[in-house]
Amino acid sequence: MLKAERHKFIMTKLVEEQKVVTTDLALVLDLSEDTIRRDLNELDNKKLLEKVYGGAVLVTEKATDIFNINISDEDEKKKIVTKALSLLHDDQVIIMSGGSTNLVFAKLIPADLKATIYTYSLPIAMQLSQHPNIDLIFIGGKMQKNAMVTIGMDVIQVVSKIKADICFIGASSINIKQGLTEIGYEISIVKKAMIEASDRVVSMFSSDKLDTKMPHVVCDLKQLDTIVTNLNPEDPSLEEYRKSGVFIL
Repeated sequence: MLKAERHKFIMTKLVEEQKVVTTDLALVLDLSEDTIRRDLNELDNKKLLEKVYGGAVLVTEKATDIFNINISDEDEKKKIVTKALSLLHDDQVIIMSGGSTNLVFAKLIPADLKATIYTYSLPIAMQLSQHPNIDLIFIGGKMQKNAMVTIGMDVIQVVSKIKADICFIGASSINIKQGLTEIGYEISIVKKAMIEASDRVVSMFSSDKLDTKMPHVVCDLKQLDTIVTNLNPEDPSLEEYRKSGVFIL
């Protein structure tokens, strides 16, 4: 992988997770930790991230308004999530994971939609709290501050008791052999519980997540009903995913 590609991958992970860990990046990219440290130092020198012990965090300005959350590539993510709006209808019970793509989706949910939505994402809960017809249930637990989501057994116990019609699950990485994978173990466990609790599973993500992998498996492709990307569903890069039986929007 070229240096520019590595830097793009690292910055994409930072946007999604708000931090990266040197050892995890070395494992995923199959590179030495020294190479990853040099990449992080270079990106730090460019003020694109802040290097910390063991990894790096995203450089962001603190929003003065708690509802004003900066989302990278928001216009591109709107193109992705707009495709999935047709999957919504009145009286659904919905579970939503965290992530910036799902946050954009929450912003675009029609004002006249009447549904019940569970989420463990604080930003998504904040967004949906403004919706006039959504019954919002925020799942409490230990807060993972960097991603602003709750994790732990309290979250899993609540999710396991939900009977959801559909869940919208973010994807850090996806490939044919491993399916959905996550960089964090605790988030992967919560997402597994979401899938088990739902009749239909939809994952929305940008095409740069295709054919990548993280250390912790969330689910096989066969457990996904639908994937939604920024690509045309007939794009050649999605051919193997179509063959797996997953529906592509």
